[in-house]
Amino acid sequence: MSAAVARAIGLRDAELHAVIRAAELHDVGKIAVPDTILNKPGPLTEDELAVMRRHAVVGEHLLAGFEPVAVGRLVRSSHERWDGSGYPDGLRGEEIPLGARIITICDSYDAMTHARPYRPARSVEEAVAELRHGAGRRFDPALVAVFLSQLG
Repeated sequence: MSAAVARAIGLRDAELHAVIRAAELHDVGKIAVPDTILNKPGPLTEDELAVMRRHAVVGEHLLAGFEPVAVGRLVRSSHERWDGSGYPDGLRGEEIPLGARIITICDSYDAMTHARPYRPARSVEEAVAELRHGAGRRFDPALVAVFLSQLG
């Protein structure tokens, strides 16, 4: 999905490759998160959330030396939010790397449409409604429109 959006907005070559690799690897840092947190059926405590949120930085560090710097940067920023309420750096709007904004939308859609230990999968229609609702808050509104155009 990230590749389709990246191509639709005209990314090519190194930028496109970075988005594709970062999308594939964006949660690699979760290897450092205990299974008890990853698979917890209920809400996470503040301490558990802090552990979970470190995975973006851990992922960037794990990729250093193995992937281009751009890939690690996208992994680090893939949980930032358009309104600045994301993590790990609290970036907002266009401060968030373009590829990370793409990955955030695609990952959110994927997460919503697949069951998790703490909730059932949502329908495509529900996920689309949530993306539209989050456009301009959680997500880059222009990229939400591109993503939705790629759904078909």
